[in-house]
Amino acid sequence: MSGTGADYIIEAKGLSKQFMGFMAVQNVDLKVRRNSVHALIGPNGAGKTTTFNLLTKFLQPSAGQILYNGEDITALKPDVVARKGMVRSFQISAVFPRMSVSDNVRIALQHKLGTSYHFWRREASLNVLSGRVDELLEAVGLLDYRRHNAAELPYGRKRALEIATTLALDPEMLLLDEPTSGLGHEDVDRIAALIGTVAKDRTVLMVEHNLSVVSRLSNTITVLARGQVLAEGAYESVSQDPRVIEAYIGGADV
Repeated sequence: MSGTGADYIIEAKGLSKQFMGFMAVQNVDLKVRRNSVHALIGPNGAGKTTTFNLLTKFLQPSAGQILYNGEDITALKPDVVARKGMVRSFQISAVFPRMSVSDNVRIALQHKLGTSYHFWRREASLNVLSGRVDELLEAVGLLDYRRHNAAELPYGRKRALEIATTLALDPEMLLLDEPTSGLGHEDVDRIAALIGTVAKDRTVLMVEHNLSVVSRLSNTITVLARGQVLAEGAYESVSQDPRVIEAYIGGADV
């Protein structure tokens, strides 16, 4: 890949992870271009999730280096990295089910401000954040649901709420773990459109199994197989790579 270090928001060099003698990820080099959508794909067992967990610091690498905005973050913990602007959402929706949609977002906003959510305080004292809460809920199509408990939302709407709480942290880089997993066709389209919207002013790295979503959103795709980088590039070139076709789906078109 061409370009200077300033072109890339995150770089992995020689990234490896060993579990009990098994090399789940081996010597992975990865560069994510700033203000782009970059997808990690590959067959089951390819090392996607492990690589993702290494980049987001939920796993410590056995070898290699991770740079974020040119800073070595290899030894840092996830919360420290998140405060630097690299924020992750999870494959399983992570919201507070018994709290309202608005309060879920408000908690995230207060965390960003470095304050605590005081359950015993009068509601009026928390209204300073209400305007931003409504902005975020409108952005993800949840404004009409703001008074509902999160548990009442359909699964696809919960994923949208999770993205809203992630955006409340004002990330420079958003990392999405299987954002369309378990969604019906209509919800897939809604979440894909939402990702496209939020990617306009930030970098997105996602692990995603839905190739239609990958082809629609991604500027660059990295294909992993057996813990190593198999191919990288735009969807048009990667999808025609014979190695990818063989490894990913055993001979059919990607």
